[in-house]
Amino acid sequence: MSGLNLDDFATLIERPDPGVRRDAEERRERLGLRPGALGRLDELAEWLAAAQGAVPVKPVEQVTALVFAGDHGVAKLGVSAGPEGGAAVLVKAALAGESAGAVLARRAGARLRVVDMAVDCDPAELPEEVTRHRVRRGSGRIDIEDALTPEEAEAAFRAGMAIADEEADSGTDLVVLGDLSVGGTTAAGTLIGALCGTDASVVTGRGGFGIDDLAWMRKCAAIRDGLRRARPVLGDQLELLAATGGADLAAATGFLLQSAVRRTPVILDGVVSAACALVAQRVAFRAPDWWLAGQAGGDPAQAKALDRMALNPLLDHGVTVGEGTGALLALPLVQAAAALAADLPERLPDRD
Repeated sequence: MSGLNLDDFATLIERPDPGVRRDAEERRERLGLRPGALGRLDELAEWLAAAQGAVPVKPVEQVTALVFAGDHGVAKLGVSAGPEGGAAVLVKAALAGESAGAVLARRAGARLRVVDMAVDCDPAELPEEVTRHRVRRGSGRIDIEDALTPEEAEAAFRAGMAIADEEADSGTDLVVLGDLSVGGTTAAGTLIGALCGTDASVVTGRGGFGIDDLAWMRKCAAIRDGLRRARPVLGDQLELLAATGGADLAAATGFLLQSAVRRTPVILDGVVSAACALVAQRVAFRAPDWWLAGQAGGDPAQAKALDRMALNPLLDHGVTVGEGTGALLALPLVQAAAALAADLPERLPDRD
């Protein structure tokens, strides 16, 4: 019997401080700029102030770009155009600073943290700090078998929680959440389709690497079969992640929930992080108040998940590469909103 009670999250997670948000709104009204002149940046600053519990809002300086990595057995069906070497190739490129996410993280001054949860390679090929949370080599083929055993799902979920605590304890201001996976968008589409009650065709996208029409049809069939396996376990989010998720997705879900407990704001990247967020919302309905949607990548499943959570993407650039890239593109907007709210002077009171 699992010792993890997901119901506790609904009690532990509170919304960002509404009183502080009101104080931030009142301070905004005292700035020299007319109301609405900064557009959505005002909303971002007020959200961030409420998350921090501080007015004026503090700078967003200590940022972690966190990516959970894993291979998915369903990729064997030809549903992904990912590299032949699997997620290990992506992880090594990120660690070498040669991936899109690594370049943007470096440019933004964010610390890049890669966590191997289920990469299908010898762990000796990767640094120990990357592999120390790994629960298995690759996740199961979700169209015909569970992605994880119940024990593996709980271990991955707890690993995500532990990482959230590590980030909060180290003083991280904000986390950019992404993924490094091959086959991960198929698992994500399955989770979103199951939670939104839609058919496979509605949530089947072209993936991070782009696939042709034949591969899209294979992916759609895999999600259809995955949905048949997901629907009977919709009432238990850990069982759902074990059946049709994967170790990387289970870890990201645990991370999102514990980050909300620890009051750490998170920017979501693409369809994989959106799927994990949607599962987390089922666990604790207030949790999405701690997240921003970085950008719309054009994946239909991502759009469906964000709509269900009422999260409006900051950008719409169609970036599908994963690795936290789309969320990192949105990071400067959040930092700019904080800087403007904190540094713009209040107007002098009128004198008689």
